Amino acid sequence: MNVNLVPKPINFKLSDYINKGLELLKKDFGNIFVAFLVCLLMSIIPFCGLLAMGNLYKYLQKINRNQPASPGDIFDFKDFMPYFMLQLIILGGVLVLYIPLFAGLALSGAMSHANEPNPMVMVFLFPYLILMMVAIYYFVLKGFYMIPLISLKGVTDIKTAWNISKVMTKGNLLSIFLFSLVVSLLAQIGVIACGIGLFLTMPFLYTANYFAYADAIQQIEYDEITEIGTKNEF
Repeated sequence: MNVNLVPKPINFKLSDYINKGLELLKKDFGNIFVAFLVCLLMSIIPFCGLLAMGNLYKYLQKINRNQPASPGDIFDFKDFMPYFMLQLIILGGVLVLYIPLFAGLALSGAMSHANEPNPMVMVFLFPYLILMMVAIYYFVLKGFYMIPLISLKGVTDIKTAWNISKVMTKGNLLSIFLFSLVVSLLAQIGVIACGIGLFLTMPFLYTANYFAYADAIQQIEYDEITEIGTKNEF
C-alpha cells in the first residue's frame, strides 16, 4: 500500500496517550518488561541508545497490532546509520553550545583574584546557562517525532525527519513538554520502592510515548489508494 506523509500540526491528545500506554502495559506486561530490559542492554553498546529505543517502539507496534513479536527483535541494526548520524549531530550541537561556557570559565579563571571568580564573567555565564537550557529543550521538543519517523515510517534522511517533526510539533510544544513531564514523573514512581520498582514503572514511559508517536503518524499519513477509491465513489 502506497502511503505518503503529509506533515501538519498534530492534534495532541495528552490524556489518551497516557491511558492507552497504561492499558497496553497491563495487557502484556511480562513481554514488554523483557523488551525494556533488552533495550537497556542494547543501549550499553556505543551509539546504539536511540537505535534501541526506536526498535522498542517497533516491538510495541507489533504488540499493539497483535502481530508476532519477540524481545529479541530489539537487536536489529537495520536503522543504525540514521541514528548514528543523528547522534553525531546531537553531539556536535552540544559541543557548540558548551564552547562559550568553557571559554567563559577559562576567562574567569584567568581574571580571578585570590581564587575568587571574576563577577563580570559570572554575570555572563548565568544567563548563558539559562539560554543554553532553553535551546536544548526547544530542539528536543521540535525533534519529538524524529525517532518514530525513522523507525516506524522509514524516514532515513535526518534533515527530512527534522523538517517533518518541526511541522508536526507546531503549536504543540507546551503540550508535548507537559506530556513528557507527566509521563516521566509517573514512570519514576518506582523510586519509592527503593529504586527496584523503577524497572517496573519505566516501561510505561515507552508505551505512552508509542501511542503519542503512532497517533501522530496516523494523522499525517496520506493513503493514495484510499484517496483514489474515495474519488471514484463520487
